[in-house]
Amino acid sequence: MANSRKTAVKALCQVFENGAYSNITLNKTLAENELSANEKQFATALFYGVLDRAITLDYIISKHIKTPIKKLSPFALQTLRVAIYQIMFMDKIPESAAVNEAVKIIKSSKEKYLAGFVNGVLRSILREKTELPQGDDIKSLEIRYSCPEWIVKSIVDDYGIENAKKYFEHTLLTPPVTVRVNTIKISPDDLILNLAECGVRAQKTPLENSLEIIGGIDVSKNRCYLKGLFHIQDIASQTAVKILSPHKSERVLDLCAAPGGKTFTMAQYMENKGEIIACDIYEHKIKLISKGAKRLGIDIIKPQLNDASVYNENLGLFDAVLCDAPCSGLGVIRRKPEIKYKNTDEYADITAVQSQILENAVMYLKDGGRILYSTCTLRKCENEGVIQGFLDKHPCYELKYQHTFMPHTDGTDGFYCALLQKSR
Repeated sequence: MANSRKTAVKALCQVFENGAYSNITLNKTLAENELSANEKQFATALFYGVLDRAITLDYIISKHIKTPIKKLSPFALQTLRVAIYQIMFMDKIPESAAVNEAVKIIKSSKEKYLAGFVNGVLRSILREKTELPQGDDIKSLEIRYSCPEWIVKSIVDDYGIENAKKYFEHTLLTPPVTVRVNTIKISPDDLILNLAECGVRAQKTPLENSLEIIGGIDVSKNRCYLKGLFHIQDIASQTAVKILSPHKSERVLDLCAAPGGKTFTMAQYMENKGEIIACDIYEHKIKLISKGAKRLGIDIIKPQLNDASVYNENLGLFDAVLCDAPCSGLGVIRRKPEIKYKNTDEYADITAVQSQILENAVMYLKDGGRILYSTCTLRKCENEGVIQGFLDKHPCYELKYQHTFMPHTDGTDGFYCALLQKSR
């Protein structure tokens, strides 16, 4: 598994040095290296394991070195993280193998002069077991759950310490894979049978037309996926579309549509009848929506390049509007752990942006129409705060539904949605 470890180290360097997306980076790195299926699986486990636990791993490293973590070379740091993750969190990996392979990786790199340092740190960690802090103060939670202090404080302040701990525990678990059945082409029962023929187990979830995949799936090679019989989508996102409840023959606007999951589900609720204008600000994302709709056999979706924060009179009026606003993404860090390490400056003006987009979104709504505001974050300032601010300014809108989904209470990603209806 030596190549698996080196592959994981390379991919981690890309994420932490360049801010790259985890899934895109890993897929690219795996494609560039000739690995067996088992080696790919091991590299993936190491890669996401380190992303999940980086703060915890750095705490352990810091107890065994004299220089600050930030002064370590990025390659040596990732090599140490990968080795320590195996030692601390992978019971079936011999400690000696984790150490020896880490030293080999360093020796085969441009930083071979650090081989003695890496070996010494790892041997020290093996000799002197590092206990993680068990308190409920913010710093202890940060280290134990490997989540930056600002995120820990935000979730604790909004939901209380016990809810926060349960949520953070779930961020370190492998999330379920759920799919939306493309009811335009197939029924849930028939899709289960078709997937079984491809060697994939699936079972129904409590939400209609939704399945959970048992044991994983490679969609790039799956015949059912390539034929457009389903798309990957978390249950919270599927439920949000159900709450908006788009009907066939309606005119619907998806203001922040990419990558298109909710757009596709809306089209299925509408039985591929009516019209959906699916907008995004980036041309390559518009192409992504078009490609997905074509695969699924959906023809009522009309992708359009459009800025959600600027009113476009050419779009006209709609029966329903989906406003899936840009957000801090704290509800999906179990799927995208790199979110934890983003610069907080990126979120400095996020609530102002969200409020502006919502204010703009309602300008497209017919009298009596409905709008669903949603985010994949848990911060109340981005969710309830934005909605309450809007309602205070617009008494002609009624809040019909509001809910925050959480992994430990709903079995879904962290997600928020609020349904607003405009008076006639």
